[in-house]
Amino acid sequence: MKPLICELGMGADVHGHDYTKAALRGISDAIRHSSLTIFYNYKHPSEMRVDVTVGVPEPDKVDKEAVASALPFGDVRVSVVKGGLDDSGMGGAEDITLAAVAVKAWLDTEGHGFKLATD
Repeated sequence: MKPLICELGMGADVHGHDYTKAALRGISDAIRHSSLTIFYNYKHPSEMRVDVTVGVPEPDKVDKEAVASALPFGDVRVSVVKGGLDDSGMGGAEDITLAAVAVKAWLDTEGHGFKLATD
């Protein structure tokens, strides 16, 4: 498997510290910037591996299955780490959560006509 795509996203829940909601919004932010036509040209998108890393203040509060199901294709693996941000809302209540998300897509390029650049 060779890494072909890396997209970054940020998602927020501004009322209630819903870490999964923030993570799902981060996934949406990351993948809506991509059109992965390379996967259609060489293999079906379901054959790619997708690694997702989510950073939130309380990693154990993220539903990994919900995050994985937000990706339309591939063998999805979700890792949740400490990161992101909890902050006070405009009224002084601590109710804002930010999730930082990285989505990386990998593909087996063996036997294909294109070559990946190497250093």
